[in-house]
Amino acid sequence: MSEVKFRQPQDAEWLDVARLRWQWLTEEDGQAGTDRGAFEQEFARWAAAAHSHRCVVAVRERELIGMAWIAITPRVPTPLVLDRSVGDVQSVYIVPEARNSGIGSGLVDALLLLADELGLERVTVHSTTRAVAVYQRAGFTPSQRLMHFEPELPPERRPPGH
Repeated sequence: MSEVKFRQPQDAEWLDVARLRWQWLTEEDGQAGTDRGAFEQEFARWAAAAHSHRCVVAVRERELIGMAWIAITPRVPTPLVLDRSVGDVQSVYIVPEARNSGIGSGLVDALLLLADELGLERVTVHSTTRAVAVYQRAGFTPSQRLMHFEPELPPERRPPGH
């Protein structure tokens, strides 16, 4: 099997990243709420301009086979540190035929390297049950102080199946 490389997407690859996002949604939910072409174009436009999110991809023989995102959130400055940010791992996806081969770990490691380069204070993740071990191997640990609240969303804003 060919070597997998982990890197940030090139400008010409945003449509391919959008296709991964579409594939993931339709794999899980069987359908999407919008036109595929329109989604891919809008997603690619958003991703190319997004300053709040960074992406890494897994590439085998010039084909994108996985993606992972980190959302970057600025924090309130302190007298000691004026430029503060944290990250949240989001939207990690690997095509079915490439799963269970270490690609998830490679994507997470690449995101954590990027987080270090960006000087993020902390990186969090809301993991699926299946992926917990991947994050633990990368050094993630549970926190007694990190809490969350899920507001009741109106029906039109709820993810499918919720």
